[in-house]
Amino acid sequence: MAVSAPAKAAPHHTPEGVGAIDPRRQLEVLQALRAHLPEDCLLSDGEDTRPYECDGLTMFRQQPMLVALPRTEQQVAALLRVCHRLRVPVVPRGAGTSLSGGALPHSQGVLLSTARLNRIVSIDPLARVAVVQPGVRNLAISEQAAQHGLFYAPDPSSQIACTIGGNVAENSGGVHCVKYGLTVHNVLRVRAVLSDGTIAVFGSEALDSQGLDLLALLIGSEGMLAVVTEVSVRLVPKPRLARCLMASFNDVGTAGQAVAALIGAGIIPAGLEMMDKAAVAMVEPFARAGYDLEAAAILLCESDGTPEEVADEVQRMEQVLGAAGATRLAVSRDESERLKFWAGRKNAFPAAGRVSPDYYCTDGTIPRKRLGEVLKAIEAMEAKYGLRCPNVFHAGDGNLHPLILYDASDADSTVRAAAFGAEILELCVKVGGTVTGEHGVGVEKLDTMCGQFDSATMQAFFGVRLAFDPAGILNPGKAIPTLPRCAEYGRMHVHGGKTAFSDLPRL
Repeated sequence: MAVSAPAKAAPHHTPEGVGAIDPRRQLEVLQALRAHLPEDCLLSDGEDTRPYECDGLTMFRQQPMLVALPRTEQQVAALLRVCHRLRVPVVPRGAGTSLSGGALPHSQGVLLSTARLNRIVSIDPLARVAVVQPGVRNLAISEQAAQHGLFYAPDPSSQIACTIGGNVAENSGGVHCVKYGLTVHNVLRVRAVLSDGTIAVFGSEALDSQGLDLLALLIGSEGMLAVVTEVSVRLVPKPRLARCLMASFNDVGTAGQAVAALIGAGIIPAGLEMMDKAAVAMVEPFARAGYDLEAAAILLCESDGTPEEVADEVQRMEQVLGAAGATRLAVSRDESERLKFWAGRKNAFPAAGRVSPDYYCTDGTIPRKRLGEVLKAIEAMEAKYGLRCPNVFHAGDGNLHPLILYDASDADSTVRAAAFGAEILELCVKVGGTVTGEHGVGVEKLDTMCGQFDSATMQAFFGVRLAFDPAGILNPGKAIPTLPRCAEYGRMHVHGGKTAFSDLPRL
């Protein structure tokens, strides 16, 4: 197949902090940290630090100079005081399941893992609040809360492994976010350590918190503002019943319009997901979920609540979807079948590993009414780049998760995959969406950030970051593009040879 090059190739940028480790600097920092952390909390040998060289975005790899695994908040604070004094970059890391390179290490920095801060501090069933450390797995909260008839609603597909600290950093969502909200809607309070070692509290477990809403600012900040050490999350009652409706469509555009029709009818499903034909064909042999292999796209629509509420809502969903062009409707008969329907959607990423040497999963968010249009454009891009791209996504909020299948051992295939992903994100912005829904910016989307936000907005981002971290040591080179990078893209105003915040430290 002939593959055409992108119309305009973006300049290549090596992520900040990727390079050779300075052994003298490594020894200096290691000796300083040994005064505050036990020896078994510090890793410096190459074979010990290699497992931390990347997160879920494997296109970029860099071994960290050091890895720290503190066990207490006080050890986190001490580490940050040392690194602040020595001007050493610090990259916070949860379970490493993020897909945008947000936890890519710095060659002259410390990778701070929160894996050992993994205690559920308390669960208050009356207040419906769980207090947990950042290394607690997302699913573990619901497992512990289940004995009280409660659960934690945000449920990323990686919930069996991802941690609440990482969820806070990325403002993670999940299949139930359309009804129950993202992480930002379910976190009440966060304890965190600032870049200079100061311990601060954001938010409150009370109904309201005085002052500026810095909690919402912290959530989704990708480790650039503070290191989370404790999180208070909202728990919600487990519904008495849940049913999943699977609808088939013979056209992706029709399926996209059906999503808009559901929301327009005033129905807010507990979950609303879409998979195209390529994704269904990839997943069904792996998960055996009972998906319709003939459909161009399927929707998974969940209703939960009392039996009466569920029966009424499922009937309404069937009516709306039937009128919107569904060719087949199937409702889960029991809990086992409901879980089977969702198992296919939640195992899309593992299924991709069975059909391709590698996959690149990006994410962008678009208006729901543009779903069909964007999916058809992605089909055209498959021919342009000579790569397959099954699509699975949160249809309820228009959050796309294209799975670009490529071969990392083939340099040309990797370049085409990266260009394919960049064009999808540019399209998301063009149709009125954003460059990310829940994966974050990390190092992956720096260039498209320059294209999405104007000069004034980007300068405000830099101002906020400076206020929290004047030394610029927390996760440098991530999420907010550097000033020269955006100036190159023509998005920042230059006055007298300088841009705003030109004194921002760049390590």
